Amino acid sequence: MSLHYPFTDLPPAGQRFKVADGVYWLRFPLPFALDHINLWLLEDLHGWVIVDTGLGVRRSREIWQQLLSDQLDGKPVTRIIVTHYHPDHLGMAGWLQQHCQAPVILSQGEWQLATAICEASDSQTIERFKGFLGSHGLRGDKLDKVAGKGNGFRRVVMPMPQAPEFVGAGDRLSINGENWRIHIGRGHAPEHLCLYREHDQVLISGDQVLPTISSNLMVRPTDPQADPVTAFVDSLLAIREALPAQTLVLPAHGLPFRGLHERINDLAAHHDSQLEQVLDACRHQPCNAHDILPVLFDRTLDVQQLMFAMGESIAHLNCLAGQGRVHREQRDGLWLFAA
Repeated sequence: MSLHYPFTDLPPAGQRFKVADGVYWLRFPLPFALDHINLWLLEDLHGWVIVDTGLGVRRSREIWQQLLSDQLDGKPVTRIIVTHYHPDHLGMAGWLQQHCQAPVILSQGEWQLATAICEASDSQTIERFKGFLGSHGLRGDKLDKVAGKGNGFRRVVMPMPQAPEFVGAGDRLSINGENWRIHIGRGHAPEHLCLYREHDQVLISGDQVLPTISSNLMVRPTDPQADPVTAFVDSLLAIREALPAQTLVLPAHGLPFRGLHERINDLAAHHDSQLEQVLDACRHQPCNAHDILPVLFDRTLDVQQLMFAMGESIAHLNCLAGQGRVHREQRDGLWLFAA
């Protein structure tokens, strides 16, 4: 059984497209290889709730100005929900909060990480990434290019929202008189919000469940032995257990789809396969994370993709180490993993 895509026409930037009762799809451009993000507009009793906000750049602001003026039927924005800390989701939240005088809602884990990242100076960020990625085998000009960007996160969050409200697993948000229950995804982000409306089985999945790609699972310098692979798969399996297979999934990238259980099974199998490939490489000789890049990625990586790819390579090595299937040791400042 393949995934079913009920909507194949893409909404133009600046226009809403109805996908369920009181739920509208917005599509914003991104200046990356992943060239778009899906945001969601929910009818509320006396206005609108925004779910995710777009990258904090001028083009996003221009689209929001158009939307706010001619797509909201003259009603105000009542709340702004951010699924997780990444700038394409959080980036415009502070601007929208100021412009609309509406509260921002997210999880405490996402807020804490976003705040910590934003507080780091350019020099601190460069030093952390150089030390961390260098110890995993990224060297020379590639390391300079990846780490030399400084705190790029802060430059595309304009500005950080103030005094957000926190929600967590099992909480319910009443929107338009209906309950949306919070499910938490992990691995891609520490405490990723997924919103589920039970009466018609609609899930706003953010980056936790995407139809054609797996979310990036990145180890950060501040938590060098983290295991986001296990966290990601375990939280996906919990969502599969809790929600029906026929759920309409509204992802942050790609098309809305039905086939939640099948997609979660495919994602879990994908990471199992990647772990086996990495393990096989480590059986032949001790490997660092940079050695593993061609095992996991069969394409040329630009600077941004290289940073994410290194984080994901470290994540799969950390997972195998946590399972006891490889052991790690540091030689001459370099982490090596061997089966």
